[in-house]
Amino acid sequence: MDVTGHTSSGGHGDPPQGPQKAASIRDVAAAAGVSYQTVSRVINGHPNVKEETRKRVDAAIQTLGFRRNATAFALASGVTRSVTVITSNTVLYGYAATLQGLEEASRAAGYALGVRVVTPEDDLDRTIAAAADTGGGVVVIGYDRIGAAALDRVPAHVPCAALVEAPAPGRTPSRPAVWADDREAARAATEHLLSLGHANVHYVAIPASTGTRRLAGPRAEGWRQALEAAGVTPPPPSGKGWDAQAGYEAGKKLARNKDVTAILCGNDDLALGVLRALHHAGRRVPEDISVIGFDDAPHSAFVTPSLTTVRMDFHGLGRAAFGLLRAQLDTDQQESAPVPAEPTLVLRESSGPREA
Repeated sequence: MDVTGHTSSGGHGDPPQGPQKAASIRDVAAAAGVSYQTVSRVINGHPNVKEETRKRVDAAIQTLGFRRNATAFALASGVTRSVTVITSNTVLYGYAATLQGLEEASRAAGYALGVRVVTPEDDLDRTIAAAADTGGGVVVIGYDRIGAAALDRVPAHVPCAALVEAPAPGRTPSRPAVWADDREAARAATEHLLSLGHANVHYVAIPASTGTRRLAGPRAEGWRQALEAAGVTPPPPSGKGWDAQAGYEAGKKLARNKDVTAILCGNDDLALGVLRALHHAGRRVPEDISVIGFDDAPHSAFVTPSLTTVRMDFHGLGRAAFGLLRAQLDTDQQESAPVPAEPTLVLRESSGPREA
């Protein structure tokens, strides 16, 4: 399995752009014919600068497209720049762990992090405008339809980075973004179950970030691709939500079907509900039915049986997303965005060979 951190400055089909070195404060000083200390006084609003000098520096800033080093400014002025995260959820493990990674990275860089939770009833344009007014740019967690819609509404002039579901091959998001290849991870998890002798693998789906079909998300696509490559007809996916209750309801229906011997779940909360439903139905795991989750939430190693799952580096994705935004805000920043760890299939007690 691979995790791929991707960035893009334009939409699908844009020609690749070569790297360009951002203008530094010394470049501005050279262009204006002043010292870099004078440039610093101008951009920090110091009163003891001649008007003619201020105009020359401002003209050089505009010509070179210079943007102030946010970290240096915070240290010098005591003013902390802020970044706002737009998300529809702060409770589910993937969202919470992503937020933790964002917070850790922003704090280390001298930025304050704010969070705006959006709901279907919110005015997205007003919410985004309020977030942009902080002056530090926005990070959008676009794992779901609300987040994806918010990302589409961020104005082009607002510095922005996003965390998104793995896009379709050959396509990239319209804004700098990072994602994990959970399509490939789901394919590999499904292939693992098939290799254990299971004739088919049923899928309990999470909602997709685009559209309404349960086959639309990358995890569903990876599951379907693995089955079709093995000559197996994918059964209709189950699931109507993200949480353990949704998994429990789907698990009750699957438990009644004696032909079901393997289940892949779109996240670990769904898998927790499925495990409980199978227990109530008297179906043994993994002797009767193997179950694999997704994300490796902290509880997955401690349920009984412990849950085989796909480990996702949400902390790393959060840090990487902040790195993409910081590159837009802090032009003197030389460090590249960190690369998240690859998804890993973690084998535990809930999966095993099909019993005759």
